Amino acid sequence: MTRSIPPARDSRTAVDKAMSLLSAFGDDAYIGVGVSELARRSSLSKSTAFRLLATLQENGAVERAGNNYRLGKMIQDLGATQEDALQGRMRDALTPFLADLYVLSKQTVHLAVLQGTDVVYLNKLYGHLQVRSPSRIGGRAPGYCTAVGKVLLAYNPDAAEQAMASGMLSWTPSTITSPARLRTELLEVRRTNLAYDREEILTGLNCIAAPVFGTNGRPVAALSVSGPVGKFVPESQATSLRKVCYAASRAVAAVSGQQHQTRRQLAQSA
Repeated sequence: MTRSIPPARDSRTAVDKAMSLLSAFGDDAYIGVGVSELARRSSLSKSTAFRLLATLQENGAVERAGNNYRLGKMIQDLGATQEDALQGRMRDALTPFLADLYVLSKQTVHLAVLQGTDVVYLNKLYGHLQVRSPSRIGGRAPGYCTAVGKVLLAYNPDAAEQAMASGMLSWTPSTITSPARLRTELLEVRRTNLAYDREEILTGLNCIAAPVFGTNGRPVAALSVSGPVGKFVPESQATSLRKVCYAASRAVAAVSGQQHQTRRQLAQSA
């Protein structure tokens, strides 16, 4: 008769298990991972992983993303994206236009750029209609389920295909997870230069975004206006958003032209 061997007892402390669970997010930290997969990666039972996640969620270390979990505000703030020189210049150059957009809309406005397949929020001004939002200055979010991300992915086919190939998780019941459907929407974004997030990253939040173009005809950033469902109609901000982004694009072109002229003068005097 073969005697079954009981599984080895996990001698790790609760803190060790929690740290292992947090480390298990890996590259999916901002996108979301299911309980079963986190348990597998951290060599924990599903029940133990679920119990630890509940505790971590209570303390802001993780948060729910649909049926999955992602790192929460506390952890994300500790590891916020370090701004490089180009992003710093972009933030400084475009923040005045973000302020113009806020004055016109009185709603929460964002300035974002694309990094890989994610968006990085360079600045944010809070509007009169307060709404819970996953965006934070220096934070990241998947591009496929945000308005600013769709605007930027629409002009970057390689990044868009990479986002679709990596698997688009459902953050809310409204999140677009079909590559075919997202391709269709990105084509419409290219046609209108407007993108929408209709409760796709967070239930109760709507958003509209438009591109800020560089001299090469591709967006260098995106501006957006967001507000709570039922009180905010994204389409109502289309005209103001287009106006501000047009002015911002002209400013970017002027700065680029001045830099090109300066480089040419330096080269001639050398």
